[in-house]
Amino acid sequence: MTTRGNGSPPPGGAIVKHSLAIAGHRTSISLERAFWDRLNALAAARGMSLAALVAEIDAGRGGANVSSAIRVFVLQSALAQDSAER
Repeated sequence: MTTRGNGSPPPGGAIVKHSLAIAGHRTSISLERAFWDRLNALAAARGMSLAALVAEIDAGRGGANVSSAIRVFVLQSALAQDSAER
């Protein structure tokens, strides 16, 4: 992880682990705080729980690990929003 000059992680860069049930199985997912924050906002905007959104991402992830699939999903959502605002 990249750190700032004082040795602390950049804002939003600290890794946070959450335990969720996906398709009936408990799993732990580690993501940077900034990704959790944005993922929670996306779930709220869609009117769904965080677990439901992660399950949706998990169902379409193919061979990628779930943490990577979530990061790509969040990035694609941000890029789509940016394009729509232009």
